[in-house]
Amino acid sequence: MTGKDKDYRYMATSDLLNELNKPSFKADADLEIKLSNIIIQQLDDAAGDVSGLAVKCLAPLVKKVSEDQVVEIANKLCDKLLNGKDQHRDIASIALKTIVAEVSTQSLAQSILIAVTPQLIKGITGPGKSTEIKCECLDILCDVLHKFGNLMAADHGLLLSALLSQLNSNQASVRKKTVSCIASLASSLSEDLLAKATDEVVRNLRNKGTKSELTRTNIQMIGALSRAVGYRFGPHLVDTVPVLINYCTSASENDEELREYSLQALESFLLRCPRDISSYCDEILRLSLEYLSYDPNFTDNMEEDTDDESHEEEEDDESANEYTDDEDVSWKVRRAAAKCLAALIVSRPELLSKLYEEACPKLIDRFKEREENVKMDVFNTFIELLRQTGNVTKGQNDMNELRQVNFYVLVPRWLLKQEVPKIVKSINRQLREKSIKTKVGAFSVLKELVVVLPDCLAEHIGSLIPGIEKALSDKSSTSNLKIEALIFTRLVLASHSPPVFHPHIKALSGPVLSAVGERYYKVTAEALKVCGELVRVVRPDIEGFGFDFKAYVHPIYNAIMSRLTNQDQDQEVKECAISCMGLVVATFGDNLSAELPACLPVLVDRMGNEITRLTAVKAFAVIAASPLQIDLSCVLEHVIAELTAFLRKANRALRQATLGTLNSLIVAYGDKIGPSAYEIIIVELSSLISDSDLHMTALALELCCTLMADRRSSPSVGLAVRNKVLPQALTLIKSSLLQGQALSALQSFFAALVYSANTSFDVLLESLLSSAKPSPQSGGVAKQALYSIAQCVAVLCLAAGDQKCSSTVEMLTEILKDDSSSNSAKQHLALLCLGEIGRRKDLSSHAHIENIVIESFQSPFEEIKSAASYALGNIAVGNLSKYLPFILDQIDNQQKKQYLLLHSLKEVIVRQSVDKAEFQDSSVEKILKLLFNHCESDEEGVRNVVAECLGKIALIEPSKLVPALKVRTTSPTAFTRATVVIAVKYSIVERPEKIDEIIYPEISSFLMLIKDHDRHVRRAAVLALSTFAHNKPNLIKGLLPELLPLLYDQTIVKQELIRTVDLGPFKHIVDDGLELRKAAFECVDTLLDSCLDQVNPSSFIVPYLKSGLDDHYDVKMPCHLILSKLADKCPSAVLAVLDSLVDPLQKTINFKPKQDAVKQEVDRNEDMIRSALRAIASLNRI
Repeated sequence: MTGKDKDYRYMATSDLLNELNKPSFKADADLEIKLSNIIIQQLDDAAGDVSGLAVKCLAPLVKKVSEDQVVEIANKLCDKLLNGKDQHRDIASIALKTIVAEVSTQSLAQSILIAVTPQLIKGITGPGKSTEIKCECLDILCDVLHKFGNLMAADHGLLLSALLSQLNSNQASVRKKTVSCIASLASSLSEDLLAKATDEVVRNLRNKGTKSELTRTNIQMIGALSRAVGYRFGPHLVDTVPVLINYCTSASENDEELREYSLQALESFLLRCPRDISSYCDEILRLSLEYLSYDPNFTDNMEEDTDDESHEEEEDDESANEYTDDEDVSWKVRRAAAKCLAALIVSRPELLSKLYEEACPKLIDRFKEREENVKMDVFNTFIELLRQTGNVTKGQNDMNELRQVNFYVLVPRWLLKQEVPKIVKSINRQLREKSIKTKVGAFSVLKELVVVLPDCLAEHIGSLIPGIEKALSDKSSTSNLKIEALIFTRLVLASHSPPVFHPHIKALSGPVLSAVGERYYKVTAEALKVCGELVRVVRPDIEGFGFDFKAYVHPIYNAIMSRLTNQDQDQEVKECAISCMGLVVATFGDNLSAELPACLPVLVDRMGNEITRLTAVKAFAVIAASPLQIDLSCVLEHVIAELTAFLRKANRALRQATLGTLNSLIVAYGDKIGPSAYEIIIVELSSLISDSDLHMTALALELCCTLMADRRSSPSVGLAVRNKVLPQALTLIKSSLLQGQALSALQSFFAALVYSANTSFDVLLESLLSSAKPSPQSGGVAKQALYSIAQCVAVLCLAAGDQKCSSTVEMLTEILKDDSSSNSAKQHLALLCLGEIGRRKDLSSHAHIENIVIESFQSPFEEIKSAASYALGNIAVGNLSKYLPFILDQIDNQQKKQYLLLHSLKEVIVRQSVDKAEFQDSSVEKILKLLFNHCESDEEGVRNVVAECLGKIALIEPSKLVPALKVRTTSPTAFTRATVVIAVKYSIVERPEKIDEIIYPEISSFLMLIKDHDRHVRRAAVLALSTFAHNKPNLIKGLLPELLPLLYDQTIVKQELIRTVDLGPFKHIVDDGLELRKAAFECVDTLLDSCLDQVNPSSFIVPYLKSGLDDHYDVKMPCHLILSKLADKCPSAVLAVLDSLVDPLQKTINFKPKQDAVKQEVDRNEDMIRSALRAIASLNRI
């Protein structure tokens, strides 16, 4: 390695590197010293490639030799760096950085820091050191601090003062490196030192005599500090923000960078210290808007008025834009202003309406920006504004909006609608520009606009078409631009009504169809998706009124067919072509009769291919559902055979699609499919019916009903159903999971079985009733299953006709009269069945049925009592005039049975409120008098039922009830106040109702009870607020500024609600406020979904959410959910205070239950840890 020839030296060093990299390499003490010396010597080699290899040797060497040796090397390198020759300095610096990067153990890090830090500081602050040395030392120190900042706490003060002194250096490069060095140090500084650093910088800034370049550095320093320490910078904003704003406004004409750095620092504050910056938001908004159009060297003589869409204007436009000036850097200021505004939009959802009034017109006006990079930022800022609007107003549809503009605050979407004409006009100009990048940006703005306001462009389609056309057919267009244009076209076609486009189809279809033939697969796939929408638009329904679509049928068909038959293409293109062809056949089938024999077999062929089969199955579903009754005779048998085989496949999505497609095919083409095919389908079906996949079960049962309902199906089909499907159905009905679509499908299945004559009613009824018998192996049947069985029995009886129905009712009442206590399960089921039948059919022809049911109120079993109250209520629904007075009369006279009778009354009222029936006035008066008497009952159960009854009556008779409830909010008894508020909660449902307008002016008198001194009332108010936020957020948006602080206050642990109960041997601590806190956090969770623009997340996270994460198990769970939601929706607010949330989460994860904890506690703790980990995972995604 010490040879004269540099090639030998190179080869030798290279061999050494290979040796060192071998895992088996070990060195003894002598060898270590030799190796270190020789490598250090090689570093000074005159040949660059040799010294380069020597640096590489250091990386494995550091890991293989002893600590002392590494420190020794580091010292020698420092010496070279500070005192060596100039040409060796670079290599020494790289070598030191390599060592810092490779250090992996803490002890080694400590020893190296002790050796290196003082020397680096000397290099930075020592007198007479050249700029290059300072820069290299700063560079290395930056790496060191970044990696080991927290190990050097003792030196922090020393380091800080050394670095701060360099901020005033005359060399720009030194200042720049110092800024990043201090930023690396800041993240591990204590609060005091951080304050010291900030004060020093602010003092420099306030000092009027400072040179402007030093001022710039100090401003950069502030931005860098806030980016490094995040929310910890919050307390210093009071000092810094006014200084920055002042510099921004008073900087001299040519000091653009000063303004740029100030705006960048403000942007960083907005994103990282959202809580502390709130008071300055208005000022920052004013500044950003002012500098968004800051262009001192250029006057815009083209005023907006010249809006003749003529070509002269375009020429002017070009010549105006030809002005360039290399010295002009004002664009940097505009870019910084746009980004600062974007930060404001993202972090302040609650300012949205204000932003629309002030920022939106200005942004639209700035689309005409000269500098392309800035223009992109203006577009992006506007897109953020649109996205935030979408976020904030999710789930509100326009119908509500129009009603609410009159008596609510102006909603952001409505404000956006007013701006649409301006946006379109401005964007159209951009689409006529030459630059591709500009056009792509313009389309992405339009795209976001259509997503947020689906039908806003109806009047402007005509003016947008030329832009789309040009983007698609211009020679210079890139595929990126084409894709953006196509995506926008697809979204517009999908979200507006078809007649809007009819005048423009000719202009649109040409470019789109030629795009289908593009070489780049992404363009083709997008173009095919647009074709799909185009097909729907061209012929919205079969009559095809007013627009002649025939001219377009063949061009569209040919374009797609050429893609469909082509084998060697991307999967996405294949899938788009298949689904598009499905639409074409379903929509234009009557005009394509000659082409069908060619294209249908291709689709069948695609069903055989594993990659495309799912898409092909869905395409056939579309074709089968077409009202044109397309002639499928050439492929039908083949298709049915393929589909039947798919029912066995493991792929769930495929089985699901197959069931749907078979259903459509059998409805449309049943006469052409033989019964033998039906039987095979039924056999395959039966294996899909189980409670492990209810959605699949529902589809399978629906298909089964379709098969039985087909008049031509032979007896053998019914037989197959009875042998294969019925046993599965009877097993399914015992499942406690059965609900929703699957349950209703099961009911229609039983009804269909009675109709297909070869299954006798009595056998079916018997098998249903016996399925409820508790079997010795599995014990009793779940309560949920009994309700399912009862519903099926009722459907079965109604399907079988009156005679069978009344005989069944007789049989059920007999079971009830037989009062031996052994058959409690039978009685339970009988009551439920009577209720279900009574609800669907008037049972007053059976004398005294109500008395027989009421007898069961005496039963010793709880479930029979509740079943009896359910039955009584539902029988009353069948004949109100007869049974309602009976129930009311009983409630008055039977003190003991009140709770059960109230439940019966609740059944009646809830049914009526859903079916929109009317009560007679006299009975409403009676019911109300009765309910209000029970408002202050001591039993919580009774109060809850009363509240639900009141709430549901309020849906039927709002004008009577709202005033009556309001009067009682001031009642002296707390229970009454709580009951009325819960009643309001029950009256707010998802559908729009009459009550909404009546209750709107009165809401505050109910919700303001959140200040009540009784905790039950406060909890009721929180629950009601939650329901409002979930179902009708627009009703409460105006009240939130007042309500939120009160709601947050409910999330704090209140010591006065914690009491100790003395149980003799041990004391038990009871926290009465727990339920209230849990409800309050759940309410915040709901508000984040529906009223994000009102909630200021940063003021909630610390202190409220933070204390919740440290609270009781029941409170932590909702807090974890809130944290995940915030991480998703307001990441900046969460990042800003992340450090303070680490501690409570860590405690939760590391909590160990006591040794003697019961299984329930252990399980709860595991659930909690899971929930905390989920929250952490969502933080990780930010």
